[in-house]
Amino acid sequence: MKLGIIFGGLSYEHEISIVSAIAVRDVIKNHNLSFIFLDENRDFYLIPNDKMKSKLFSSGEYKKCEKIDIDKNGFYTKGGLFSKEKKIEIETIVSTMHGGDGEDGILSSLFDFYNIPYLAPRTEACVVSSNKYLTKSYASEVSVKTIDYKYFTINEKIKVDKFPCIVKPVKLGSSIGVSVVNNEKELDYACDVAFEYDEAIIIESFIPGVKEYNLAGCKVNGEFVYSIIEEPQKTDFLDFDKKYLDFARTSTTEKALVDEKIELKLKESFSKIYNTFFEGSLIRCDFFVVDNEVYLNEINSIPGSLSNYLFEDFNKTIDGLLNSLPIKKRVPISYEYVNKIHANKGK
Repeated sequence: MKLGIIFGGLSYEHEISIVSAIAVRDVIKNHNLSFIFLDENRDFYLIPNDKMKSKLFSSGEYKKCEKIDIDKNGFYTKGGLFSKEKKIEIETIVSTMHGGDGEDGILSSLFDFYNIPYLAPRTEACVVSSNKYLTKSYASEVSVKTIDYKYFTINEKIKVDKFPCIVKPVKLGSSIGVSVVNNEKELDYACDVAFEYDEAIIIESFIPGVKEYNLAGCKVNGEFVYSIIEEPQKTDFLDFDKKYLDFARTSTTEKALVDEKIELKLKESFSKIYNTFFEGSLIRCDFFVVDNEVYLNEINSIPGSLSNYLFEDFNKTIDGLLNSLPIKKRVPISYEYVNKIHANKGK
């Protein structure tokens, strides 16, 4: 299959999307890959496979590559004075677009509008998973626990009852704008940082020594396919720099030593979150375990490098998912109602 890997975007996570796309190039083995870069001006560029290096983008050299357009059923070269535009041979888009333009659902809506098949969450799933407040509400509705939190907007007075706590912008991932706060003095600064990125924040209790586990997966022909369970590098707080490096991973990680009952609870919680809502995508859920109870931390709807390092056979998983993408129902337009009105008026 001919796949288009799309990345970049107008986002605080623009750079890690580039790193992620480069990693995916090295792990998807069974398909012909084309790379589509969306720059900060929201112009699309077709990037040759052999030029997929981070320096190409930081230097601006990508602008020497071919600029392309999106239109009905795919992407097209622009053509020129003596040539017509030409459809680029891509059967399905695979998104490594993290943050804005990708995980917030903008591109998913665009692909649906132009009838372009894609491997990524559908728009409504993006909206829920990219907003931590909505994520917690959704988790509650499907009976998955989350850590207690408070929600504040930029003009509200912020009050915290207990320290330490964690301050997070509502709509960002990759630990951008996130701070661990130990006292009242640190709170004002942490909130100022978070509000630089978003007009709403959530504040959660910080649980020292909490067990953390990551689990990725998808549905193939209606059946769940799970990755191995990972216990991420243990620090008090997994900051942006550590997560940035995480997006470049291409070798399989070690399976966590997890009690069978906890493993079952993690998979049950994942399946409740994924449900039918995230069909057509490969997601990763990050969980906390406290007193043998599982709590959802966050949903990574387009995880770094597609969490390839969590799968014992990543290519088999991707191939299965590509053959299980949801088909958007076509709405018939008949003008029956309008014609009835005109027919009645003519009587």
